[in-house]
Amino acid sequence: MSILEAIIYGILQGLGEFLPISSTAHITLAPWFFGWKDPGLAFDIALHLGTLAAVIIFFWRDWVDLIRAGLTNTKSPEGKLFWYIVLACVPGGILGLIFEEHVETTFRNPLLIGIMLIVMGFVIYLADRYSQAEIELMDIGPVRSFLIGVSQALAMIPGVSRSGITMAAGRTMKIKREDAARFTFLLSTPFIFLSGVYKAKDLISVPVDPLPFVVAILTSAVVGIFSIRFLLEYLRRKGFGVFAVYRLVLGAAVVATALLR
Repeated sequence: MSILEAIIYGILQGLGEFLPISSTAHITLAPWFFGWKDPGLAFDIALHLGTLAAVIIFFWRDWVDLIRAGLTNTKSPEGKLFWYIVLACVPGGILGLIFEEHVETTFRNPLLIGIMLIVMGFVIYLADRYSQAEIELMDIGPVRSFLIGVSQALAMIPGVSRSGITMAAGRTMKIKREDAARFTFLLSTPFIFLSGVYKAKDLISVPVDPLPFVVAILTSAVVGIFSIRFLLEYLRRKGFGVFAVYRLVLGAAVVATALLR
């Protein structure tokens, strides 16, 4: 893999992991569009290490407070939020293990990805456009947390987007736009970490070219940090409309290309 390809993959991962546009869709479509070789499992883990670093760097103070409260003061708002995040991880983790094989094979179909980009474009827009904003981050509660975790399982299908589906679920349950995004990013931290650890077991016999590997990690980390900052600021003022339009345009292009091929 060239350094340029590693940088492009890093940018796609850093943007797609946190913006509601699906990083897996973009990482899958890039070699399909440009005729590149599949980057493989090792590179996929490298990209996720970068976005894991991004979310930890951005939210490290939040995580220190959450972990401390979760272990020592479970009745405090931060303590409750810590366990809400843990609860939300359960359904996605279980379903991820069950459907792992389909996720890595059947679901990585360009036509399916294009369709899901379009469908989720409408879902994200409608969930945000017609939902009220009443619930703040500390008031999410166990039921909403669990349901957001269930919705996160749908992100196994490329084109859905983990951040997109969880934020849409949050908005449907009347969580304020920025708080839905913040909960999504906090939830992504353990999920990305556990997913990377689980996949790492298959890396023992896989040769790795260190330079593109490191470049991809650094690029996705830097771009990821800017993506988180941008989205949290952007959602204070505007909704998901621009992301919905982007998904519709890209999805239509993917479907058309798949059918023509």
